[in-house]
Amino acid sequence: MMLETLPPLSRRRKGGRPKGDPAAVRAITLGVRVSPSEYAALKDKAAHMGVTPAQWLRQAALSRRLPSPPVPAINRAAYAELARLSANLNQLAWHANLGESVQVDADLLHRLASEVRQLRLALIGAGGQP
Repeated sequence: MMLETLPPLSRRRKGGRPKGDPAAVRAITLGVRVSPSEYAALKDKAAHMGVTPAQWLRQAALSRRLPSPPVPAINRAAYAELARLSANLNQLAWHANLGESVQVDADLLHRLASEVRQLRLALIGAGGQP
């Protein structure tokens, strides 16, 4: 009886499937707690789509647009102040278009122009002082 000798470890062929793209490997686990009724709903939705609950959650989270974050209080305050200034400017323009004499304080015009400049910069993400 003859014993078969195995080749050294370095020359053995590896079995199994070939390795995939390392960038596509999902190595991080997120823990999400759900109630039994939520889990049942997730399983139903996933089964309807022919995927696992994890695949369904991943697709849902990465492909759907989330609601916009709430507007910070400081932005709401600035918006209200800009609305007041705009309303005043609109009234002045309305009276001027009627041909009435309109007098405006120069400081008010400079303040309004500065506010508009800051708003325009903020809208494009430049922020800061002009």
